[in-house]
Amino acid sequence: MNATDRTPADLLTSALAADPGRPLVTFYDDATGERVELSVATFANWVAKTANLLQGDLGAGPGDRVALLLPAHWQTAVWLLACSSVGAVADVAGDPAAADVVVSGPDALEAARACRGERVALALRPLGGRFPQPPDGFLDYAVEVPGQSDRFVPFAPVDPREPALVVAGREFGGAEVVERASAQAPSLELTGPGSRLLSGLPYDTWEGLSAGLFSPLAVGGSVVLCRHLDRLDEESLAKRVESERVTAVRR
Repeated sequence: MNATDRTPADLLTSALAADPGRPLVTFYDDATGERVELSVATFANWVAKTANLLQGDLGAGPGDRVALLLPAHWQTAVWLLACSSVGAVADVAGDPAAADVVVSGPDALEAARACRGERVALALRPLGGRFPQPPDGFLDYAVEVPGQSDRFVPFAPVDPREPALVVAGREFGGAEVVERASAQAPSLELTGPGSRLLSGLPYDTWEGLSAGLFSPLAVGGSVVLCRHLDRLDEESLAKRVESERVTAVRR
């Protein structure tokens, strides 16, 4: 984190400048056996493409509300940073009827239809795979995002004082997200670059978002993000902690 970082997107820019090749998000789904590791550079590439989709194709800009009906997943982390890049408000598990854009996983498609704006569906399949049959009324993220540009420039400046995130009914400005993530890092045993936190927490609370993305990003660390961690026994969890060189665990 640099002194000039005022938004979550700024944190990613600083991480990219500092060490683009280091791991940032390692994702496990213990229901499917999936493991994906994204370096800072690869993650930033996904964020840039998604921000271009959000701004260019979906017409979202500063202040627009994006309802994220998604679990704790590496693609959800991408969308959170893409919203920050554009200046849109990432409304985690928000009301799609009140949103300008809804981004839904396969389990929330019916609820997502309440959105009168643009709708995007994520299959959440291994390797970012597409739906076998695209859901009616939705853009398939895996189809739309690959052709987007790897470089993103916002049409309008992003004001760090404006709302950037809504989770569990609480609204945060961009600068507040950065400040809280940095301040809470010590309590998560994140001591700086090289810190590696394994999180099995869902993304529907500030605590889950802080442990599962924002605080590791703020200190130059990384996260091992685990979905369905309750399916892993203690011995297997201990092996993962060792093999992934985890320095702290939250579940």
